[in-house]
Amino acid sequence: MSLEYRDEVETQAEAESSVNALRIPLPYYTIILLISMAAVFVVQLLTDINNSALTAGLYKPEVIYGHEYWRLLTGAALHGSVLHIFMNGYALYNFGRLMELLANRAHLAIVFLLSAIGGGILSTVLSPEGLSVGASGGIVGLIGYLVIYAFRRRQFISAEFRKSLLINIGFILVFGLVLYKVIDNYGHIGGLLTGIIYGVFQIPSDTYENPQNASGATKALGVAALLVYILTCAFAIYRILSVVS
Repeated sequence: MSLEYRDEVETQAEAESSVNALRIPLPYYTIILLISMAAVFVVQLLTDINNSALTAGLYKPEVIYGHEYWRLLTGAALHGSVLHIFMNGYALYNFGRLMELLANRAHLAIVFLLSAIGGGILSTVLSPEGLSVGASGGIVGLIGYLVIYAFRRRQFISAEFRKSLLINIGFILVFGLVLYKVIDNYGHIGGLLTGIIYGVFQIPSDTYENPQNASGATKALGVAALLVYILTCAFAIYRILSVVS
């Protein structure tokens, strides 16, 4: 696939040459999100994973009756096990760096944050009892965004790539249904829909308009979204350590 946009139409040979010459940039925002997430989990391991989930996770009765709406964010900063954070971290790294390559990294932070919130809201509304932790809502939102990107940029994105994204979504939904007692499927669906909606409105319809371009306002929102998640992780750590009551 070609990731470089020009005013004139490139020949196939030129497109292939552009891809071969492309240097993949370091995914700064993805790495920052991963470090923030990992810092919270280290504190969870040093204290008590189960208690930390109750203290700072998406405990829905506290959101509904206690009006602790901040849990919609902190729930996406915590994880339930080493396997849980490993799987989410691996997925975030792969889809995050891909999104930073295809679009402006500001959109990565915005989509991740909005999708985490969207997943938390849908989960709370449709499953108001119980507890949920994990960044998977935000990660699935990235996949939803990439699906819209792949279909709007079908001239530059291979059919195999589009198929792999759809397979990933199908696997996530089926896996969530099979293990519905331990997986927050509503959180996944909410995150997915949020990423899709953002992609529909943000990704240009003009196939020769470079989606990596972003206005100053969008870049500022991207930085703000990244800072919100960093502060969310810091707040979750304080909650776990009982610094904040």
